[in-house]
Amino acid sequence: MKLRVSLAALTAAVAIAGCGGDATEEHTPAAPAAGGKDLFAKNCSSCHTLAAAGAAGKVGPNLDQLRPGPDLVTSQVINGGGGMPAFKGKLSDAQINQIADYVSENAGK
Repeated sequence: MKLRVSLAALTAAVAIAGCGGDATEEHTPAAPAAGGKDLFAKNCSSCHTLAAAGAAGKVGPNLDQLRPGPDLVTSQVINGGGGMPAFKGKLSDAQINQIADYVSENAGK
């Protein structure tokens, strides 16, 4: 069982790492008061699918299928990976946490 859970987590991490646009692409951070849904729509929806946000991006992984937890989302948004740009310095810690909470609470619903 541990192997299955570890394999699932590794698969999700690798899949998320391969998402995003090129490094020169500019993303405009939303205002700090914006909720996770707004932040996701403005910064993530062009690449990712998440039904709750009305997002059908095809570049990055389908978050409804992956159903990542908040820690994985937070790490991926901060550090980027694969084709996904890092958002550290582009979004505040509070904004990143809002996105992570929103995705983890809504993916697969």
